[in-house]
Amino acid sequence: EIPPLPWHRQWSPQMLMAGFLPFSAIYIELYYVFASVWGHQLYSLYGILLLVFLILIVVTSFITIALTYFQLSIEDYRWWWRSILNGGSTGLFIFGYCIYYFKFKARMSGFMQTAFFFGYMSTVCYGAFLVLGAVGFFSSLSFVRYIYRSIKCD
Repeated sequence: EIPPLPWHRQWSPQMLMAGFLPFSAIYIELYYVFASVWGHQLYSLYGILLLVFLILIVVTSFITIALTYFQLSIEDYRWWWRSILNGGSTGLFIFGYCIYYFKFKARMSGFMQTAFFFGYMSTVCYGAFLVLGAVGFFSSLSFVRYIYRSIKCD
């Protein structure tokens, strides 16, 4: 039987924390990417974009591993889906940034531009959710296999 969890170890506060930390590593670069895609500005810092993407992958992996460890330490063995949700929750923060960018930065109006913007950005954010969820899941899976491989049962 799994003991009852305190409020800060429930899935929703963990998703907020796990999504906010990687998002805070990339939000400045998101402005430049959005300005180049939606604002018709040139983007020429592809090396920095690659570096920020690698930082995003590493931070997502470490945060998901830490939250999986905290979950396993309180005897909650249901880490599979929570690792996907924790890793992918950055996609939800990116969608929140899309709403902010559309409302305050973009000069778009009308139904077609709004539908076009949010249609494409919801697809991109869902893709980010899936990619980062897979990163979180596979990093947690390798962590769990590593820690349980060293246990000896007599």
